[in-house]
Amino acid sequence: VQLQAFGGGLVQAGGSLRLSCAASGRSGSSYVGAWFRQAPGKERDFVAAITSSLSTYYTDSVKGRFTISRDNAKNTLYLQMNSLKPEDTATYYCAADRGAYYSTRIGAYDYWGQGTQVTVSS
Repeated sequence: VQLQAFGGGLVQAGGSLRLSCAASGRSGSSYVGAWFRQAPGKERDFVAAITSSLSTYYTDSVKGRFTISRDNAKNTLYLQMNSLKPEDTATYYCAADRGAYYSTRIGAYDYWGQGTQVTVSS
């Protein structure tokens, strides 16, 4: 499975972006999709995940502002980001794992996209 993330860019604080992650290869609906982000000089952190049953999970700092979703027919994972803040600035990575349960651990995901940069100006 290959993942390709895109949709990042430069946006002012309070603005919105939608990230997409397209999967190719032996993909399908029975996987957990997730987004992580990594700010300069910091570790890669969990942002959100969605299971095959469409249960969603978010880190506290993005609850109410970000929405993760998926379109199985298009093999695409999305992250809608609203009310963006400068502290959301990071490289965002999509990830996937063939399992039923989400995880916040990087090591739980077998497949990773290349990352897309999100910069929020104040």
